Amino acid sequence: SACGSSLSFIKRRLPPPARTDKGILFQFDAPSAHLVQVAGSWPENNWLSGQAQTGSFRIGEMTDDDHDGVWTRYENLPPGRYQYKFKIDEVNWKEDPNNPQKVDDRYGGNNSLLIVK
Repeated sequence: SACGSSLSFIKRRLPPPARTDKGILFQFDAPSAHLVQVAGSWPENNWLSGQAQTGSFRIGEMTDDDHDGVWTRYENLPPGRYQYKFKIDEVNWKEDPNNPQKVDDRYGGNNSLLIVK
């Protein structure tokens, strides 16, 4: 269709984190990023500081295997309330643009809020 090419300039709306058969799916649209991580309040991640046994492994690392600019990661999270952000190229922290639920991060910004039922 003729309108197909112009659509690539529109920021894709992705669903907020949702339960799948592989766990909670996090998605973040960042075509120019080299590394995207999901940072969150669950114990295994602990805002990317992780647990002692994870060592230097990149906590929360997301993948973009098909190179479409959308980074994904599955997390197995028990029911509860979690806060999270995305960290891009190890410097930029972003809240989830597709999740309207937010909480004050006590640093002048917001964390995205995920409630797992």
